Amino acid sequence: MPAKDIYHDTVKRALEKDGWKITKENLHLRWGRRDAYVDIAAEKVFTAEKEGRKIAVEVKSFIGQSEMSELEKAVGQFVLYRFALKKKEPDRELFLAIAKDIYNDLFVNPDGLAFVEINQLKMVVFDKDKEEVLQWIN
Repeated sequence: MPAKDIYHDTVKRALEKDGWKITKENLHLRWGRRDAYVDIAAEKVFTAEKEGRKIAVEVKSFIGQSEMSELEKAVGQFVLYRFALKKKEPDRELFLAIAKDIYNDLFVNPDGLAFVEINQLKMVVFDKDKEEVLQWIN
């Protein structure tokens, strides 16, 4: 099993506060004969006539020496996991969970916003102190 990101439990609690039911941690995916694991799988049941929404969330802390290096790794994982998830559970959406300060540093600028759009990144921005979801980007 992979190690938990330092914000794993924070994001888990934030999702629960936002009305999500955590259905699995370390969602197993296959890449050929290799294993990959998305941090959190969750479902939200709507009280309407449509089916519930399913998500998988990869948590990233960006605590390495370089935010750009961490971004490269995070986006690489996101693209790989999105591909593998489409094969295993095509109805589950993948999101990258990042803290508000990282989101503001890396994505609240013209290049960052264009990067998100061009690469079709889905993100959940969270407050690490209040353990709350602040924004869904999709």
